[in-house]
Amino acid sequence: TLLWDTLGQQFIEYEQAAPFLIPEDQQRRLLELLPLFLKAWEQSAGVIISPNTQLLASEVSKLLAKEIKRNLNGKPAEEARLALEQLLRQKGEAGDGYLLLKSVYLLSQTDLRTMWSIIGSGLPAALMQCLYLFFTVPPKKTSDDTETSEDDAQTQEMLVKIMLNMYKEEQGVEELLTADKLQSLIIATSSLWDQCSHSWKVPTGRVLRTISKAQTKTSIVYLQAVDCIKIAVQNLFTLADTLPACDVCEAASIVLCFVKDSYPVSSALLTEFESSDGYQLLLKILLRCEGLQQNEGDPYLDEILDMLACLTTCGKTELKVSGNIVHPQLPHFDFERTQSSGMTVKNLQPFQVLQSIFQRSNDQHLCGRILSVIATIWAWDRVNFFLLEWTLQPINQFTDIIHFKPHPVQVQFFKLVESIVLDLSYVPHEILKKVQYLIKDNIVPFCTLTALQCLLSMTQKDLLFSDIFRDSGLLGLLLALLRKEAKILRKSAGTHLPGLKQGTEKELNVVMLKMVAALTARSVRNTVVLKDYGMVPYIKIFLDDECYRSATLSILEQLSVINYEEYMSIIIGALCSSTQWELHLKLDLLKSLLRILESPKSHSAFRTCSGFNGLLSLLSDMEGALQDPPCGQWAAVGQDCILELVFYTLQGITAALHLDPVNSNFFHRNGLFEKMAEDLGSLGCFWTEGKRQIPVSLEKKRTFAEFLDAAFCTSEPFPVWLKNCIWILNFLDHMVKGTLHQESYFQERKPEMGEESRGDQEASQAQEENPVAFNRPGNKLPASAYMLWENPEEKLEMRDCPIVHAGAVCVMVRLLPKLYKEGHAQLSQEIQSALVDHIQSLVKSEKSRQVMCESGLLSTIITSCQEAFCSDSHPLHLPLTRVFEKLASQAVEPHVLR
Repeated sequence: TLLWDTLGQQFIEYEQAAPFLIPEDQQRRLLELLPLFLKAWEQSAGVIISPNTQLLASEVSKLLAKEIKRNLNGKPAEEARLALEQLLRQKGEAGDGYLLLKSVYLLSQTDLRTMWSIIGSGLPAALMQCLYLFFTVPPKKTSDDTETSEDDAQTQEMLVKIMLNMYKEEQGVEELLTADKLQSLIIATSSLWDQCSHSWKVPTGRVLRTISKAQTKTSIVYLQAVDCIKIAVQNLFTLADTLPACDVCEAASIVLCFVKDSYPVSSALLTEFESSDGYQLLLKILLRCEGLQQNEGDPYLDEILDMLACLTTCGKTELKVSGNIVHPQLPHFDFERTQSSGMTVKNLQPFQVLQSIFQRSNDQHLCGRILSVIATIWAWDRVNFFLLEWTLQPINQFTDIIHFKPHPVQVQFFKLVESIVLDLSYVPHEILKKVQYLIKDNIVPFCTLTALQCLLSMTQKDLLFSDIFRDSGLLGLLLALLRKEAKILRKSAGTHLPGLKQGTEKELNVVMLKMVAALTARSVRNTVVLKDYGMVPYIKIFLDDECYRSATLSILEQLSVINYEEYMSIIIGALCSSTQWELHLKLDLLKSLLRILESPKSHSAFRTCSGFNGLLSLLSDMEGALQDPPCGQWAAVGQDCILELVFYTLQGITAALHLDPVNSNFFHRNGLFEKMAEDLGSLGCFWTEGKRQIPVSLEKKRTFAEFLDAAFCTSEPFPVWLKNCIWILNFLDHMVKGTLHQESYFQERKPEMGEESRGDQEASQAQEENPVAFNRPGNKLPASAYMLWENPEEKLEMRDCPIVHAGAVCVMVRLLPKLYKEGHAQLSQEIQSALVDHIQSLVKSEKSRQVMCESGLLSTIITSCQEAFCSDSHPLHLPLTRVFEKLASQAVEPHVLR
């Protein structure tokens, strides 16, 4: 504060004495104040505290302008530039010029009033003369260049900041016009770019762009009067033939800024630019940008493209087009109600430049940037798509040549086409026809693939496209192509023939199947078309390849809507004909079957197509698969996959029995529960040797719930065979209650192209890393698997629940004596005891016993109990006797009572 007070007092004294001093003394007195001003500024952390700031700024700026003019007066360009450098450069003790420059620099960053004082001093025109010299006259190299480069950079930064602060104000631009250097500098950038001072290129561009944004009516008239834009365009035509593309872009972007920024004030410069073939210049320059490396010249290339986009909105009158909207259209599309935002296309010439470049260039970066610019123009106003497409037809024309473009450009283009539907809710029928022709010709498989993925996204958006693509012939085309591929697959029969598709072509087959699946989804009419084409025998051929399977199953599932029997015949047939080791195929078929069995109408077809026998045959095929340790080829499969197949097989049976008395009676009458028990018992984890089990005394007795918890939720070591047995018993328990088909124990597999099945090594490693998970990573036992047993209230609730499938109880009883392993007698009898107690809890309620009696399986279950442990001395004989005594007390059949 003391320094500022001192400065203020000395400046007042200067003001009072100035009228009586000769110019030299007045200048000396003012320069003597500047070191004090700079010191005060430094000690006040950059805050200027002075009541005379504006007057000080005016006086200092006038003196700096005067010194610049004095040093330039009458000197050739090179001498003038050298004189300026000496004036403004700091050498040892700061010279007068440097003190003046730094003081103005600091004062220019205060407030607007102070800036107006600087502008009114004549400094804008003086500094423009400096900038012109620094830009157009390269410095001569001297021995002390390295020492002075840092000082020069500091001087340059201060000069540029002062100019930016002055020229961003319209008043600063007006003052600039008192000299003729603005138009000279603009023309110099268009003619001397390769000869100018390299270090001043970027600063000059920054200053001119700042001036461009602050143009006034007066400045535009001034530039027009001297044909500034016309001359600059002519110069750039010459430069475009000689300079590197990135340099021409940088120079041209400066000139184009003045054209674009002046339009809101006056259209004069745009008119001059257009009449001087400015658009042809830009076309020439941009085509020269082919082959530029990524990021090379990007800022200026992007700037030109963005300014071209802006120029499309520069026009005096709105474009009037009468579009012929082809129907059908999406329900919520209404062109008449499309509101304009004001950013509509009014000038087609700049867009024609963009369109011509895309048509003539195959450069990835350039074509990609043009597509981005088109997307931006569409985003400004929804109407712009229609204005452009109904006049110049860019997208329509691009579709004819898109297969010549690099792959990333093809992807970007079809995303743009997709956005017409997704963002504008408009169906471009003419464009879609051309895309369809592109798919039919299949000149470049990758392009065909990308185009089809685009149509697939549209189809998934709205059911209307199912009708559009059927009526256009696309569905028929895809079916014909798939028929051809299916014949090749059938001939190959697992061999590697030369005609088999790989890579992109195979992926194209996948997308074709997905497209047919999307077209038939929720469309009975399209499904009938598929069937009438005789495609069902060909579609099912694709089931064998895992890449094609998901889409193929979707198509077949849609077929079930019109013919459950045909679907069931295909799926059950595929299950039965699959080899013993095609586990993933079986799993996918079973999951599809489960989706269809959600409809009760499918249950009859499942039964008549031998669905129950087909699923039980899957269990028979897995004989010995869960042995511990695994043997033979089962060792390479992984027990997680085997258990998953057991689960989905039992799920399918449960779903087919659910609330279906006809199927339940069929299953019981044909002894299929007994067959299920036999097949499950032969999996390898249950005891099958038939030797008499030696009773042991139990030291501790755990419940079935505690076994479940110990097996999967703690670190307690459990043998693999017992874990597998508990899994299967848990499945059966949910089957008893009729809820198994609603459970989800295993994560969905999402097969990729070329995926190989995971081996047992990976499964066991995952099990070691996370004992809660079972083999396959992430396969945690869900809460529903053991939570029912964890607290007494839920246990009571479970005991009161009715038995839905009594035959599953029979299966559990038949498996009871097989819960045994030599060397684990204590553990075996403990789990047997826990299961008996659990079975006893299942039949405890009167309602449950009544269900058991009405099922007709009562005799079978009691017989199974007697056969399980017929010895009176066996520890489980008494609990089992109590089980069938409770059942017999409910029985109404005389032979059961006997």
